[in-house]
Amino acid sequence: MWQEIDYKEDENDLLVPNITCKINPAEIESIEANSIAQEIGFESGDSIISINGKKPRDLIDYQILISEEFLNISVLDKNDEIHNISIEKNLDENLGINFKDALFDSIKQCNNKCPFCFIDQQPKGKRKSLYIKDDDYRLSFLYGSYLTLTNLKQEDWERISTQKLSPLFISVHATDPDTRKNLLKNNQAGLILDQISWFEKNSIQIHAQIVVCPDINDGEILEKSIFELAAFYKKTSQTVISVAIVPVGLTKFRPDNDGLKSISSEYAIKTINQVERIQDILKIRLGTRFCWLADEWYLIAGINLPNYKTYENMPQESNGVGSIRSFLKTLNEKTKNLPEKVRKPKKVSWIVGKLVYEALIPTVKKLNSINGLKINLYGLPSVYWGQEQVVTGLLTGEDLINGLQNKDLGEAIYIPSIMLKLNTDLFLDDKKINEVENILNTKIRVLEDSNDIIDTLIGKPFRSII
Repeated sequence: MWQEIDYKEDENDLLVPNITCKINPAEIESIEANSIAQEIGFESGDSIISINGKKPRDLIDYQILISEEFLNISVLDKNDEIHNISIEKNLDENLGINFKDALFDSIKQCNNKCPFCFIDQQPKGKRKSLYIKDDDYRLSFLYGSYLTLTNLKQEDWERISTQKLSPLFISVHATDPDTRKNLLKNNQAGLILDQISWFEKNSIQIHAQIVVCPDINDGEILEKSIFELAAFYKKTSQTVISVAIVPVGLTKFRPDNDGLKSISSEYAIKTINQVERIQDILKIRLGTRFCWLADEWYLIAGINLPNYKTYENMPQESNGVGSIRSFLKTLNEKTKNLPEKVRKPKKVSWIVGKLVYEALIPTVKKLNSINGLKINLYGLPSVYWGQEQVVTGLLTGEDLINGLQNKDLGEAIYIPSIMLKLNTDLFLDDKKINEVENILNTKIRVLEDSNDIIDTLIGKPFRSII
């Protein structure tokens, strides 16, 4: 019987796969309706061993292998019986199979010791998946997660080039070799510009990220990093296509002697002025602002977010760059034509992180103008992480309990799905929804997106994702 990947701690207290590197059969999670897979009889729990004699290492291999017209698939069913299935289909036609995991072999671990790494700023004793430090280029290509390039082997570079895995998302932090080596605590980290040159030669595009740590990679080093990355954005070819400037996030669980400083409002204002000046220069030089500040900078500084159009095509929205501006834009559009009253009187609470609370007040005022609707907006700090100003996605079950006890919550509280582990009822601190509900003596409703938020709050049907 094939087992799920187990993890153990290595000599550096990192979680690593407790197996020799092997390719597991790709376990099927679900089958899409009216698909080839459904017609043939694939079922949830079946696993694909090979396609045309080749074992897919991950979702990338699978997508390439099934692009052929004729497929011979070896399948391990739920009863551990192996079946060989032949399929004839159109070129590039999908089979309609969704897998439990994107990687069918072991995840590629991170060997860096970045002091600002959020994984290392968590308390011990929570679910194992919270402590896995991946640095996997495949997850970067598939889902936009960031990697440092310090953990790539020669065969990884060759695969990136051969399969043209582009774009990738790269944690640069600094182009200055000594500064980057110091930040990542890795002597290989100083090769970043050579590595980006390799991407340029191999026509692979990247989105870059710089996590700003005061007095380490800010000021002149930050400016140098942005302009050196901008040198890879040319009229003939664009290798580095965007840069996200992110403020370092610190929790109370980090070591006292890590040398890091938190971001103050004064510091945020100074950084905003610096980066916006660079944006103006690059807009003239390149025709694009090229680099953008994460929304937290403006929220910490107490400054209005930039106009939606200044984010251009929102290249780093998934990294928190313009995501709140986009969210507010959608909220504004959804609240332009509100009903005069709700069919059934409703009193509920909407829970967000304290950092975004002020930005949502105008929307809540609009909603509360509807006859019969009363929404209490609560912007909570995080006692769990030790952060007063926190984004909504980092709020834990403990934070809800601490922040909402003895509050007027109405008939239910509404939280966005980003507070929970994907497709589960688990908060970041491993508390379950029903635990929090029982302590607060209320119901918790999970909201999917900005459309879902407005539709639900004004009385349209609630769609649960749990």
